[in-house]
Amino acid sequence: MAKKMDIIEALRKQVEAFKAEAHEERVGTVVSVSDGVARMSGLSSVKSQEMLDFGSGVFGVALNLEEETTGAILLGDAWAVKAGDTVRSTGRILSIPVADSIVGRVVDSLGNPVDGKGAIANAEFVPIEKVAPGVMTRQSVGVPMHTGIKAIDALIPIGRGQRELIIGDRQTGKTAIAIDTILNQKGENTKCVYVAIGQKESKVAQIRTRLEKAGAMEYTTIVVAGASDPAAMLYIAPYAGCAIAEYFMAKGEDVLIVYDDLSKHAWAYREISLLLRRPPGREAYPGDVFYLHSRLLERSARMNKENGGGSITALPIIETQGGDISAYIPTNVISITDGQIFLESDLFYRGQRPAVNIGNSVSRVGSAAQTKAMKAVAKTLKVDLAQYRELEAFAQFATDLDEATKQQIERGRRAMEVMKQKQYSPMSFAEQSVIMFALNNGYIDDIAVAEVHRFEAELIKYMQGLGGETLKAIFDSRDVKEVQGDLEKHIKDFVSTFK
Repeated sequence: MAKKMDIIEALRKQVEAFKAEAHEERVGTVVSVSDGVARMSGLSSVKSQEMLDFGSGVFGVALNLEEETTGAILLGDAWAVKAGDTVRSTGRILSIPVADSIVGRVVDSLGNPVDGKGAIANAEFVPIEKVAPGVMTRQSVGVPMHTGIKAIDALIPIGRGQRELIIGDRQTGKTAIAIDTILNQKGENTKCVYVAIGQKESKVAQIRTRLEKAGAMEYTTIVVAGASDPAAMLYIAPYAGCAIAEYFMAKGEDVLIVYDDLSKHAWAYREISLLLRRPPGREAYPGDVFYLHSRLLERSARMNKENGGGSITALPIIETQGGDISAYIPTNVISITDGQIFLESDLFYRGQRPAVNIGNSVSRVGSAAQTKAMKAVAKTLKVDLAQYRELEAFAQFATDLDEATKQQIERGRRAMEVMKQKQYSPMSFAEQSVIMFALNNGYIDDIAVAEVHRFEAELIKYMQGLGGETLKAIFDSRDVKEVQGDLEKHIKDFVSTFK
């Protein structure tokens, strides 16, 4: 009897302690799957850009919210999903893991490491899409972002928080300019994010090796969506890269982000849109292709002190066909950015590298993003080079030229030679200022064009040695006025010994 009472008491306690928990789950059914796109029914409350769980470790992103069905892109093995499968709504907007430890790593579009170095430590999830900072939280661009490339820092200056487009045909050195800029950020306290969209994995591996060799991976993160990845991963990649950059900007840091390239990003979005049966517009792109890039590039900004004072500087890359910068995607991105660096095939094949077309290139921030030193020595250079190109064409047909025209053409030739620069050899702005000062003040006029490069290299070596104090003074004060007399003396001494 006592045993029976114990059992009854134990059952009573269990009944009293029992709590029924309701678990709500929003589910739907996969109607069809084809080419990495799934259509589902039953997900009436799903949000745009929400992550969906298809099971088997496959996730998707809801993009089309229609009356009866929902269209989503799959972010994994599409073969694991079939019609009739149950799909669950996660309630979470597409996010990636980000932490300080992501610096120096290579990750895919979803933030998963692909460099074999293990998981990202202490990561927090941040959404890949965010509203761009408002006007009142920004401040105007005024701090230079030195690329280390003479032709750009002198003529088309880039400032922190600016969006400067790099545009040109394939194989004209677009990526080379972006990588040189990343290399030049060493010691500048700037984080870098390189986003490879649709690039060959072998090319990305070469870039990573080059950055590691120069010690640049210490402050760089690579986001890779390779040529063999699905279109969905290519579409997400730049937004994921921007989310990483925003994580550091929110901490008050300066970030440089390279999108290489947005042409392939637009192609991937066109593919996804056509598969989702969105109405095609010009060149079969969907109607919102402008918004595709504007909502990405508008997130680059220089924040004011009340909002952390960080910045994101964007270098989007666009590939043109036959130098046509008036095509649909190039004109779209040109209208969004704060200027463009136009690389010309003809200049590239003539040996003018970097092949920057000075006439078609512009920085809408202008000299506001230049140091006083560079502003002083390069103020007339762009006009001089433009006049030289005009006179050069004219001189081919004219037999007799007056002395002033001949002198202008000769200086123009030397200026074009000075603009040439080897890849992976960025120069500090102080060294660039010395070269531009020598050019503008006529110290290179008597040097043979073929000897200009040797003159330049030996002058820099001389300034690093005997003129070290003057070079340091330019670097510290960011001006040449205070040391102009010393600089002239050093250059004259060097010219007298140069053979």
